[in-house]
Amino acid sequence: MFRKPIISLIAAIGENRALGYKGRIPWRISQDLKRFWDKTKGHVIIMGRRTFDSILTYYQKSGRPFPQRTFVIVTRNKKYRPNKANCFVAHSIEKALQLIKSHFVKPACRQGRASRDKEIFVAGGAEIYSQTIDLAQRLYLTIVKGKFKADVFFPEYSRFKKVIYRSRWQTETKYQFRFLDLEK
Repeated sequence: MFRKPIISLIAAIGENRALGYKGRIPWRISQDLKRFWDKTKGHVIIMGRRTFDSILTYYQKSGRPFPQRTFVIVTRNKKYRPNKANCFVAHSIEKALQLIKSHFVKPACRQGRASRDKEIFVAGGAEIYSQTIDLAQRLYLTIVKGKFKADVFFPEYSRFKKVIYRSRWQTETKYQFRFLDLEK
């Protein structure tokens, strides 16, 4: 028996769906980073090359972006090699999903246990989110209060109507934010 894994998008966005400006995230919220850490631990994460390269700057000391995760980096650059542990390259979303299915998702065992990776995460950037939002069943969003200057935006997500979890508004440094988990 083979169970198809859930595809989930995980992002922090402004109320205007802002993701970033000039390659930078407009805020730094440690609770959002902790949430990303907790949700993605032990899973495969798909992300674009620029997003992957940007997280490497935060984790140069360890030599790997996040332990206990596998990254599939989507890029059109045929020569790109991340040279990091647990990192693989695919040249399209379709190829990324094929790679994950063949290497990281195993059929459920006879006792009915779930596959090794029941949930695949998509973690940006804007183009990768746009290419995968129709494939996704779940969104894990951190909504940052305010409308931010941005040159990249999260795609429209009104098809995700079922609220699984909504936190109260919280404040960290000068930012107000809440967590919102949605399903179609």
